[in-house]
Amino acid sequence: MKSDNSLFNKSIAHDSGAKHVSGLAKYTDDISEPLNTLYGAIGWSKNAHAKIKRIDLDAVKNSEGVVSIVTHNDIPGRNDVGPVFDGDPIFPKDKVEYYGQPLFAVAATSMEFARKAVLKAKVFYQDLNPIVTIDDALKKNSLLFKPRIIKKGNPNQKIEKSKNKIKGNFTTGSQEHFYLEGQVAFVIPKEDNNYRVYSSTQHPSETQQIIAKMLNQKSNSIDVLVRRIGGGFGGKETNFMTSAICALLSHKTKKPIKLRLDRDDDIIITGKRHDFYSDYEVGFDDDGCINGLKLKLASRCGMSPDLSLAINERALLHIDNAYYLTDLEIKNYLCKTNTASSTAFRGFGGNQGMMAIENIIDNIARHLKKDPSEVRKRNFYGKKNRNITHYGMKITDNIINEIFDDLKTKSNYKKRYSEIKKFNQKNKFKKKGIAITPVKFGISFTTIHLNQAGALVHVYTDGSIHMNHGGIEMGQGTHTKIAQLVANSFGLPYEKVQISSTNTSKVPNTSASAASSTTDLNGAATLNAVSKIKSNLNNFIKKKYKIFSKTEPLYKNRNIYIGNRIFNFEHIIKEAYLNRISLSSSGFYSTPKINFNKKTFKGRPFYYFCYGAAVTEVTIDTFTGESVLDRVDILHDVGNAINPALERGQIEGGFVQGQGWLTMEEVVWDKSGKIKTFSPSTYKIPAINDIPTKFNVEIFKKGLNVEKVVNKAKTTGEPPLMLAMSVFFAIKDAIASTVNYNKAPVINAPATPEKILLSIKKLKNIV
Repeated sequence: MKSDNSLFNKSIAHDSGAKHVSGLAKYTDDISEPLNTLYGAIGWSKNAHAKIKRIDLDAVKNSEGVVSIVTHNDIPGRNDVGPVFDGDPIFPKDKVEYYGQPLFAVAATSMEFARKAVLKAKVFYQDLNPIVTIDDALKKNSLLFKPRIIKKGNPNQKIEKSKNKIKGNFTTGSQEHFYLEGQVAFVIPKEDNNYRVYSSTQHPSETQQIIAKMLNQKSNSIDVLVRRIGGGFGGKETNFMTSAICALLSHKTKKPIKLRLDRDDDIIITGKRHDFYSDYEVGFDDDGCINGLKLKLASRCGMSPDLSLAINERALLHIDNAYYLTDLEIKNYLCKTNTASSTAFRGFGGNQGMMAIENIIDNIARHLKKDPSEVRKRNFYGKKNRNITHYGMKITDNIINEIFDDLKTKSNYKKRYSEIKKFNQKNKFKKKGIAITPVKFGISFTTIHLNQAGALVHVYTDGSIHMNHGGIEMGQGTHTKIAQLVANSFGLPYEKVQISSTNTSKVPNTSASAASSTTDLNGAATLNAVSKIKSNLNNFIKKKYKIFSKTEPLYKNRNIYIGNRIFNFEHIIKEAYLNRISLSSSGFYSTPKINFNKKTFKGRPFYYFCYGAAVTEVTIDTFTGESVLDRVDILHDVGNAINPALERGQIEGGFVQGQGWLTMEEVVWDKSGKIKTFSPSTYKIPAINDIPTKFNVEIFKKGLNVEKVVNKAKTTGEPPLMLAMSVFFAIKDAIASTVNYNKAPVINAPATPEKILLSIKKLKNIV
């Protein structure tokens, strides 16, 4: 069944774009509330590690406007929101394990009354010694799981025989999600003890299951709806605490409850990106080609497993980035600390692993006094004997060499590299740096069963379409792109397709909108539903009008073309209805080809790879440590894009978010485990004046996905964040110029002004 391709590669505006900028887009907090709605607030621990001796809530109960209080004693079912492993109690019974851990919640007649009330609690603790840092956890063997060892070849022997060897360590920091819309839920009790849940979540089905288990009810009694969320970035994939507590308050009061965390509470209570520590030893030849690599990789996971096992696994899978590693050993440590459970964040561990290898490559180049771009290219994956990953997957879609070379030419990298060295010789206090870095990022959930999606499509008698699928619209435009796919498949204008809220009562058992797979999975599931409806229509038309042509029907310009006959879509829909033909269908899709044995760490965990490269030029001030992005050039492969404008937006936004992670977004805990960066006044994300002065973004024109994905497109969810690695290494290049490139700077991410100054001082041996 052929379709009109006029809506493919077309930059249609985001379906909610105008509503976003006008303020008319309805988020969870904008939903109209019944007159008897109550408002929730959470009381949380002011201690990072302690036994709970007693909680006195008398003053809370007597506070103005308070209607009800819930503690662990009010939970009829499972007191845990851990999605994979237990360890995340809704309210702890005996012990707190991080500063900000929820202890109780209240429902009051106003949000203000609720928030004032929780501050009146008196909690009596018996202090315990907190473990806060990765270093502390490693010294005290505080681990969530046994260390994992991944090995390929004989790295010890290869390093020993190498002419050149270096050792070192490197850290990438944490990151706060800082989504525009914070954690919020609105729960309305229905008859028969059922509940309607509006939640700002990336995972409605898991939200449904968590609440059902907490209330000791069946999943079919909980209906979760999500029209849109104001950013997620992974922070709303498993943070089910807000929805669960909101539902518990509604369960006890039998009233509608809205629970919206304020920004400070949101940052204090919820988990963030894992910070990673790497310790390495590498052997290489005079060209910079790696012979053997030994790596210790440790992450701060917080108080519970959450998704740490999968995140560390993806870090291990992406430790190669775009580089072929013949002999490798990695020891991975998942550190249990008294901080909020670290969780999913755009890149999901892949970017932390990639930064570790990029830092090693950069240091190899500086040891050999070579252009890092040349050393990077020499280590790239290639053909035949250089196309098998350390986990045994054969790379068949490799285009990194072509993208890298194209970008070097288009950005005039070689000339600028030379000019920057001349600039630095003439300027004592301002120093420039430049770097080009590659990206190879695998697409699919590494937990295989999550690679599935469902959808529901209705065609009404006037020819309009209702579309529903399991994906979440977080601002990335997945609803818009899937609506384009549906309209195109039916040969209809985009405006004929109605996008509806993601709803667990329409499409069950959905996977989270994560792993950069939302459009791939849900788009394919939706098209599967469309194909069933079209099959019904085609059979009806051929039978009624006695058409024996074997020509595949073509849906185009509101018509259906079969052989030499033309049928108006709206007219034939009415005819089909009158003849009792089904015009509705569910759809399903599961990703083919993927397989991965987690125990042996072998297989094909990814359906395909995304490729890209970025060149960044920076200027640093050696007096203040300030860094300025003078120019960024990006070339990124999006395959055969469904909507190039949306992909470009994802590339630009992802880059800037990665820039923030690597330059300014610093999460700080003190020795007691108290988070110090918990508000916009103490935590800085990139603002408009932080983006590159010149920002050149180009989509790779030859892009085409070799696999059978919708429209042969490639995702732009997570991969663009890794393009920002070039920012960090451009800063590192500028620092190196302060000693005429004779030493490799030692600096950890984020490269804040303070760290830049300290790195320069250390490089110059200034006390």
